[in-house]
Amino acid sequence: MAKNMQPVLKRCRTLGVSPAAMGYNKTSNKNPGGQRRAKKSEYATQLTEKQKVKFVYGIQEKQFRNYYDKASRQGGNTGENLLSLVESRLDNVVYRLGFANSRRQARQLVNHGHFTVNGGRVNIPSYLVKTGDVIAVCEKSASNNFFKGLKEADAFVAAPKWLDRDKNTLTGKVIAVPTKADIDFDIAVHLIVELYSK
Repeated sequence: MAKNMQPVLKRCRTLGVSPAAMGYNKTSNKNPGGQRRAKKSEYATQLTEKQKVKFVYGIQEKQFRNYYDKASRQGGNTGENLLSLVESRLDNVVYRLGFANSRRQARQLVNHGHFTVNGGRVNIPSYLVKTGDVIAVCEKSASNNFFKGLKEADAFVAAPKWLDRDKNTLTGKVIAVPTKADIDFDIAVHLIVELYSK
């Protein structure tokens, strides 16, 4: 499996992504986009938007292209469908429920088999959850110091409206399909659709 080993904050700066979207509490972001030329070409703008989504969710090109193809086959707006698919990944859902401090950490926790979906253990970060699915910390993992700390922590992040979470039992439920309004960073998804439509 390919890994992205780029420094997170440097990449955030290049793509103009807030470090908060990656789970980092770095507030001093004076020039989020780094040094830019006076004007980007249309292709460069489209490519940057695609790279931004791939970077935030930790997705490689082949997998992202598969998501786009799947989104284009679904009815409705392709861009909205694409964002809904990447937002429904299990590693992202674990992060959005507040069970991990970043998407990278969530991916590692899922890989190590710490979570179940509808009672069955799932260790595939790209697993797509559906409405009604219940995500929970494994019974064995719940005694881990990390997860014990989550129960006791006061600063527990607010879950998005499409997820329902129970802090005491460390479970969460998907109550709706995520929409573009639920994304926690700015993205011009129509530019990605235009890029792949060429």
